[in-house]
Amino acid sequence: MVDCQCRDCQFESGTGHASHVVFECTPAVLTGEAAEFQMFGESGRAKTRHFCKICGSPVLMSFSAHPRIISVRAATLDTPERYKPQFATYISRGYKWDHLDPDIPKFDRMP
Repeated sequence: MVDCQCRDCQFESGTGHASHVVFECTPAVLTGEAAEFQMFGESGRAKTRHFCKICGSPVLMSFSAHPRIISVRAATLDTPERYKPQFATYISRGYKWDHLDPDIPKFDRMP
């Protein structure tokens, strides 16, 4: 579980960070219809954001470099109250007004 303050997550969430739950799937199988938007991370590798075709809500992200990993938006889970971030990434891009849990490890980039 990770809070990410990268600029891509800021744009997508419309606020200072996005909250993700990361899963390893063997292999990752996605069902249902979602719209997709492909973008490229700092590494230059593709990552695909999947969002609801009906309401536009972001649902998950998949990664070309790690096809067995998916990152699900915490608020889309059936029990989002169980979300508790374990660390934060890209805090070098964060804003003073975006207060993250002070007790979690923080990284300037992806660890």
